[in-house]
This record gives sequence, C-alpha cells and structure tokens, in this order.
Amino acid sequence: MKKSSHNKQSEQSAPPPNSYCPAQNYYPPQNKDEDIDLLDLWRVLWCNKLLVILITIFFTVVAIAYALNVTPTYRAEVLMAPVTEEKSNQFSNLLSQFGGLAAFAGINFNSGGSKDEAIAFLKSRALTVKFIREENLLPVLFDEKWDAKKNSWNVNNKKKIPTMWHAYRVFNKNVRKVLEDRKTGLVTLAIEWKDPKLAASWAAKMVQRVNANMRERAVQETENNLKYLRTALTKTSSVEVQEAIYRIIESQIKSGMLAKSRIEYAFKIIDPPVVPEQRIRPKRKKIVIIGFALGLFCGTLIALGRNYVRRSSSKIAAP
Repeated sequence: MKKSSHNKQSEQSAPPPNSYCPAQNYYPPQNKDEDIDLLDLWRVLWCNKLLVILITIFFTVVAIAYALNVTPTYRAEVLMAPVTEEKSNQFSNLLSQFGGLAAFAGINFNSGGSKDEAIAFLKSRALTVKFIREENLLPVLFDEKWDAKKNSWNVNNKKKIPTMWHAYRVFNKNVRKVLEDRKTGLVTLAIEWKDPKLAASWAAKMVQRVNANMRERAVQETENNLKYLRTALTKTSSVEVQEAIYRIIESQIKSGMLAKSRIEYAFKIIDPPVVPEQRIRPKRKKIVIIGFALGLFCGTLIALGRNYVRRSSSKIAAP
C-alpha cells in the first residue's frame, strides 16, 4: 500500500513522459521540502521559449538600430615632446654663480617655463576659450541648435543660446584629451569629434597655438626682465653686482633670440596628427552583443516571473 501511494504521488508531480509542457505550462515542485534543480528551470524556459526568443530579438534589433544610427566619433592624435625645460637648463649654472648677487640687487630672474607649465597651459581655460573664439566653434560644437541657412541660433529662449562657458565644458570634457606618459615624458593630445578632418585640424592648430602663445609669453617676459635689469644696473655701484647683471642680461638676450627663432617652443611634434579613417565609437559589434545578452537575460527573468505568477494563481484557485 505504501509503494502504490508513493508511485501515485510521483506520477502526479512528474510531467508527462512525452511533453515538457502539459497544457502549455509546467510548474516546478510546490512542496517546500523539494529543491528546484536546473532541469526544472529548463522546463520553465522551454515552456516560455517563444516569449524569451521574441524579447531577445526585440532587444537585439534595438541595439542594431542604435549602433547604426548613433553618430560616429573619430580620434586624431598628436605625439609631442616637451622642450621648455631645455631653456631653464641653459641658465642653471649662471643662477648658481650669481643668484645671490642678483637677489641682493632685487632681481627676480625666472629662467622660463617648465613641462608642467606647458601641459597646464594646453589644458587651460584661457587657451580653450581663445581657440573656440578664433576658430568660431560655437556653431560647430552646438550644431543641433544652429541654423546654417539663417546664420542664427534656432532656439525659442535666448537663455538657451550656448555661451563660451558651455563651449569650454563640452570641449574640455568630450573633445580634448591630454595624456602624459610618466616613463617617457611624452605628451599626447587627442581630439575626438564626429568629423575626422576637423579632429585632425583642431589637434594641429591647438599645438601651434600653444607653441605660439608660450613663445610670445617668453619673449615678453625676456623684454620685461631686460628692462628691469638695465634699470637696476644704473642703481648699483657694486662691481660684483654689475658683473652679475651683465651676465644675466647676456643670458636673457640669448633666451629672447632663442624664443623668437624656435617655432616648436613648448612642444616638439614627434608624430603629427593625421585624418583618422576608423571610428573609436560606437563599437557596433559590442553594442549588438550587449543587446542580445540583455534581451536574453530580460526574457529569462520575465519567463520565470510569469511562471511564478501562474503557480501562485494556481495555489489560490486550488480548493
């Protein structure tokens, strides 16, 4: 009698031998003491295979549509070597010999910019805003708000017209990347934009502007130093101090001549930018794979949830 009752219970809990989905549904064991194994989960998914397939296809199609329609982004790079430190090394021995006398005469001698200063200037707001203004990049950076035919902003509210503050944020966060290799000391300027020709052009022009601005600053600084040194020379009668001032004046004249003659003043270009032919974004294959995996995951969750709801409903409906 015990064997027959046990056989009846097993027959009631097990699915029919020739079908995974009796009456289009299969409910895993409902007793709390029984564990749901992988076979039970597979049977649930098999019963809802059409739902899982449709959801997976939907997510995959959406991912494909997004990958094909999203605006591609290209990356132009220029590899540079900072050269500003060479200038300061030329006068280090001079300062060690006459620095005390120059300080005694009230001379504040600055030997020139450093690599960190050049990199900071490359990232600076001043250079960025000047570059955006001179290249007239506001309509380019915010082309979705610009009406090229009317040559005006296509916005209803004047407060929504982009400003230099907005342009700097976009350019600094999404367009320009400055990378420094601590081992080699080389600096990479990367420009990311949807137009590959513009990306290469901006990269080259930014380096030119950094070199030009740093060179102009150095020349102006040298002229100011020479003016101050010549004034200080007339105010001292000490031979030693005058000798120190003459030596510093000589070094400053050489520094000014070097700055005027050197085109690549702050950065020496190792590898110039070229027009990129391959986009960096979007990664279409990765987007499609992620869409497929996400669809499969969501379809599985929905199928399990659907089965759980039906099982709960069957418990409530049972007498």
